[in-house]
Amino acid sequence: MKLLSALLLLAFSPTQTVAFAPANNHAVVSSTPSTTSLQMGPPSPESLLAETYGEGSRKYRRTVYTHNEWVKHRSSDRFVRNISSMINSGVYKSLGREVFATSAIASFVVFWNALAGGYTDFDGVQHEAIISALPQLTLPLTPFTLLSPSLGLLLVFRTNSSYGRWDEARKFWGLNINHTRDLNRMATAWYGHDGIPVDPALRAEHLRQVSLMTWAFVRSMKRHLSPPAEDEEAFVAEINARLSPEQAKGIISAAHRPNRALYDLSVAIEKLPMHFLRKDAINTNLSIFEDTLGGCERLLSSPIPLFYSRHTARFLSTWLLLLPFALYSQFNESWNHIMMIPASAFISVSLFGIEELATQLEEPFTILPMQGFCDKIGGWCDEIVSWAGQGQEVEEAIQANIAELTPSR
Repeated sequence: MKLLSALLLLAFSPTQTVAFAPANNHAVVSSTPSTTSLQMGPPSPESLLAETYGEGSRKYRRTVYTHNEWVKHRSSDRFVRNISSMINSGVYKSLGREVFATSAIASFVVFWNALAGGYTDFDGVQHEAIISALPQLTLPLTPFTLLSPSLGLLLVFRTNSSYGRWDEARKFWGLNINHTRDLNRMATAWYGHDGIPVDPALRAEHLRQVSLMTWAFVRSMKRHLSPPAEDEEAFVAEINARLSPEQAKGIISAAHRPNRALYDLSVAIEKLPMHFLRKDAINTNLSIFEDTLGGCERLLSSPIPLFYSRHTARFLSTWLLLLPFALYSQFNESWNHIMMIPASAFISVSLFGIEELATQLEEPFTILPMQGFCDKIGGWCDEIVSWAGQGQEVEEAIQANIAELTPSR
């Protein structure tokens, strides 16, 4: 009965309940100041109830792992920790109504069949049916047994497809991270052409523009993939803070902001004094950015076919709501079949939970730490373009390295 009470609390949780177990070591990937208020990691205990589960909790599922998080993730006490935090789980709390409905049906079946078929009192005395004219509500277990493999296949495909979408989105952002660094590395190292003297101030400004426009593209892409209500204000503030008024206005007023930012990046690359073949190599990264942007737009606009998701949800719901009728006779050894109620609740939490996980993963961008990616990309690019490039090396350092590497004779 304690388990049943805990599960029913999911539907009627008090406002001070939080959806995540407290965590102390959630690192936010950020190397440059950001004006955004978006958070990563679990919500604080002061968070509103609406932000502890469901749609409101997605912005807290953007934890970036470092070594400390991996140590905790694989620690030997992870099973105890995860079980002890079940009541605070945002996933389980989202299932409150479904679990309550299944438990209510199971309770109704127990009560009805006690009236129609008799019951045992607290002293263990067996009583006859109170209303003998009523039929007992039971179903054979065989149909549920036969349908279980089909239901399992539906859930497996649903979950695997959703995880594949999340994994693909993460790989697209991984390509962004890799090729932004690659682009700025090549621009910095190859700056200059045919021995023409390099103006350090002009070089610094050209490379600064490349770094800024690189960051502006990924930040615009992040905004493009995020809900307007969540990110528009922060995006405008960050763009205005880092770019010139003309550049900021051009990106903010564009119908397709990532495309405009990518165009500005192309212009910044074109201004670099270097051989055209090297510029072609740099521009290859921009084509990759277009591919990652298009791939993310495809994931955002095209869910798993709705008829598949709906059929899975209907199949699962019907199967679980009718299951208590088939489980009744299986619990005849417990007092008045009462243990069927927590068993039905546990089964519904487990199976509805699988479907909930698939639904949460299906749209990956609001649970990916895209703000952390953007901040890191901005910091890395700024650092790369600050390094000495072609024609800017310190002669003494070069000679010292040559002397160190030359074998003694």
